[in-house]
Amino acid sequence: MTDTPYDVLAIGNAIVDVISSASDAFITDQKLVKGGMDLIDAERAVGLYEAMGPGKQVSGGAAANTLSGLAMLGAKCSFIGQVADDELGKFYAHDLRAAGVDFAVPPGAEDAPTGRCLILVTPDGERTMNTFLGASHYLPASAISDDAVSNARILFLEGYMWDPPEPRAAMRQAIEIARKARTEIAFGTCADFCVRTHREDFRKLIDDNMIDILFANEEEAGILEDSDPEAAIETLARDVPLLVITRGPRGAIAIQDGKRYEVAALPTSVVDTTGAGDLFAAGFLAGRVKGESIDRCLQMGAIVAAEIVSHFGARPEKNLQRLMDE
Repeated sequence: MTDTPYDVLAIGNAIVDVISSASDAFITDQKLVKGGMDLIDAERAVGLYEAMGPGKQVSGGAAANTLSGLAMLGAKCSFIGQVADDELGKFYAHDLRAAGVDFAVPPGAEDAPTGRCLILVTPDGERTMNTFLGASHYLPASAISDDAVSNARILFLEGYMWDPPEPRAAMRQAIEIARKARTEIAFGTCADFCVRTHREDFRKLIDDNMIDILFANEEEAGILEDSDPEAAIETLARDVPLLVITRGPRGAIAIQDGKRYEVAALPTSVVDTTGAGDLFAAGFLAGRVKGESIDRCLQMGAIVAAEIVSHFGARPEKNLQRLMDE
């Protein structure tokens, strides 16, 4: 571990996940795209929430999920995100801190309520997400601490946050601070629609050498390079120092300095794929801050991802450190 204040400092959406089981018929009746992620307004969020069955609540968001896994693996982590001064906001802050992640950003001054993601899990383990971003859309640049970014080992950025202008400005500011301080910058593309919408911006970050570690899945890589996934992976591997690509049941690969590393997915019963990529990143980055080899980082990512898909929700239920030791 490093002697810096934080191993990983992340910027992301502060969203309460509400996870519930649903039938394929419910997905169809609600006119949802199975396996997709849609942004919804407050009215739709209320209506869908009322139609859902009993659910489980947990503080979520891609970057926060990653930090929770990292904290369980012994990393010192801090989160920058925006909640409102409401019940869900209070729940979010308490739940994230209880997971071992520092979270000191004050509630936002906007009228927007705390964001929430309504996650419907069908019997095959596929998750359909419906996200109301709420207060997280208004994260100000003033929330970025120069010292916190400069003294972190890794700055981890969530691609979902690139859409609204205020968080995008905050992340650009953090990137500039990190680059001057030589803090390693990791970036997760998060979803296919993020890449389609912000392909030019993401590509410019890469071209300007503003990303040291790029996390994406095969589909996202293909969209980013407007080519088939394998060709896209070859191109991206030349353009970023460390490329990490997840491939679902086929495991994951990493490429650094032209050398390709691979790991197979661990056998497990898939109950819910929510957070699989987020927690893979947690395992990989935990190995990174401990100075592990790329092979070991991939293995750690695969272990955590296998644990997370074996149950509902994007928070581990087993002792991750014990799983690593085993």
